[in-house]
Amino acid sequence: MAPIPTPDARREDSPEAYVGMEAHRAERLARERGWGTVRSLAPGTIITMEYVEGRLNFEVADGRVRRCWKG
Repeated sequence: MAPIPTPDARREDSPEAYVGMEAHRAERLARERGWGTVRSLAPGTIITMEYVEGRLNFEVADGRVRRCWKG
């Protein structure tokens, strides 16, 4: 099991670094880096706009992350 990173490590994690990765690899890496919730969404999925601390969102198409954002 990976060590639990400090909240500062999660804040320093750049969402852009996940773009282009295979979705399952990106999700595993995000959890290892301390993200409590990792959400994968298909393009065009309707979602609410509330910000949730500790959540990382992936837009996934053809098994790869196309877009990534915090909250």
